[in-house]
Amino acid sequence: MNPDIPAIAVENLTARYGERTILEGVTCAVRPGEVFLIIGGSGCGKSTLLKYMIGLYTPAAGRVCVHGVDLSTLDEEALLGMRKGMGVLFQSGALIGSMTLFENVALPLSEHTRLPDETIARIVRMKLALVDLAGYEDLYPAELSGGMKKRAGLARAMALDPSILFFDEPSSGLDPVSSAELEATITRINEGTGTTLVIVSHDLDLIFHIAHRVVLLDSEARGIIAEGDPHRLRETSRDRRVIRFLNRTIEG
Repeated sequence: MNPDIPAIAVENLTARYGERTILEGVTCAVRPGEVFLIIGGSGCGKSTLLKYMIGLYTPAAGRVCVHGVDLSTLDEEALLGMRKGMGVLFQSGALIGSMTLFENVALPLSEHTRLPDETIARIVRMKLALVDLAGYEDLYPAELSGGMKKRAGLARAMALDPSILFFDEPSSGLDPVSSAELEATITRINEGTGTTLVIVSHDLDLIFHIAHRVVLLDSEARGIIAEGDPHRLRETSRDRRVIRFLNRTIEG
């Protein structure tokens, strides 16, 4: 892939649910190999922007390009092919409760490839080892802790070696130790594989520990009010909305 072409380019995006406009005129770009966070308070459109990046919705205006390809120009088959190069970790992990951890991670490989069983088994073990779950293959989701479920969901999201991984509030519901373990896993994957990571979060610990760049959304602005390195934004921004969010302060 051409490193000069953004992994994802959002151009003048307008997103609506019915008559309600959630985002308007949003423009941003995700560089190949970076950890890019979409941040902001509840209801500002973080998860909405993520869904448009994945191609789940068609913009009311503007466009989303992945590796230079406008998603709105693709038919259903081509869009499905594009999505095979993306992995998604949902808030819950979205594991299938009736399947073992091995079977959950193997599922995308069984459905989308013609690899022999031995090769699939080797890939599954490799992905589980990458998220520190080697040896847990035969457990069911109900037997895993919250942090383990998130990491298992991450292993499954990586099964097809996607070039882009999407995370929706990955640290939601985790205790501080589990959250720190997940942060370390995410960082290790990015540094070890060069995979582009796009993460929705309002967790300041996660934001300041792993983000290369962020875009901060605001519900009243219906779009981006700040973009850049979160540490620099916290130190230099003069926008009260940015200061409040990045310092967890309220106006008296």
